[in-house]
Amino acid sequence: MEYIKFITGLLKQASVIAVKNFGHVTSSIKPTDRNQVLTEIDLEIGKFLVTKIRQAYPAYNIIDEESSVVDRNSEYTWVLDPIDGTSNYAAGSPLYGIMIGLLKKAIPIAGGVSLPHLQSTYAAEKGKGAFRNGNTIHVTAESSLSNVLMAYGIDPHPDNPSFTKKEMDIMHQVVLRSRNLRISNSVCDAMMVADGTYGGWMCQSSKIWDCVAMQVIVEEAGGIFTDVSGMVTDYSNPLTRTSQNFTQCAAAPAIHRQLLEICHPIP
Repeated sequence: MEYIKFITGLLKQASVIAVKNFGHVTSSIKPTDRNQVLTEIDLEIGKFLVTKIRQAYPAYNIIDEESSVVDRNSEYTWVLDPIDGTSNYAAGSPLYGIMIGLLKKAIPIAGGVSLPHLQSTYAAEKGKGAFRNGNTIHVTAESSLSNVLMAYGIDPHPDNPSFTKKEMDIMHQVVLRSRNLRISNSVCDAMMVADGTYGGWMCQSSKIWDCVAMQVIVEEAGGIFTDVSGMVTDYSNPLTRTSQNFTQCAAAPAIHRQLLEICHPIP
C-alpha cells in the first residue's frame, strides 16, 4: 500500500499544523465566492503538501485548492484540499478535515482524510479496502433510509435564491424519509458515511478537490459515490476542471438507491 503509507504520513504532519494554529487564525472571504473562506493555515498546509508531493512524486500533476495547478503532463494527478470546512475551522469549530486524493487519468485510485480534532485518519487505495486509524471500515448494512442518519451539505446562493429554495425542498424530503439530518458541511459528514455512522451524504456545491479523496474512501468502504443524478463523476482532463461545480451523492448501496428518488440536480 505505497500510496496509503505516503498519504497518511503527510496527513499526520499537516494535522499538527492545523491543530497548533486552531483558534488563532485570521480569515477572509474569497472575492470570487462568498461561500468560501481562506485562512493563512490553508496556504501553509497547501504549500507543505505540494512541496512534499513534488519531492516524492516529481512527475505527477498536482491540483491544490489554494494554489496554481502543477502540470507535468502525467496520467497521475494529486488533488488537495488543505482544509475542507475552512469556515468551521476559522470559527473555532472542530468539524473540518484535510484531504489528499490521487487520480490515474479519470479514476480515483487513492485518498486520505484527516479529521484532526476527532483524532481520525481515513485512507483507501483502490482494490485494497478503506481504513480509519488502520482499522477496516465499511458503510452501514442498513437497507432502509428511514433507519439511518443522513447528512447534507448546503451553501447559500443569494444571487440565485430559487436554487437554495429547491435545495431546501430536497432536504425537507430527506428529513421526512430518514431518521434525521446532520450537517457539518464538511468532509466529516462523508467520512461518517464511510465508517457506517451515517447512511448517506449529499451536496450540490463542490469542487474537484472536495470529491476525489472522499470518493475512493467511500467506494472502498463498500459505498456508492455518484453525482446527484446517479451518474459516474467525470474527472477526465482534471487540470481543466478546477472551476467546475461537482455534485455528490455518497451512501451505502441500498440507501443510495432511495436517495436518487429524492436527490436530483437543480438547474
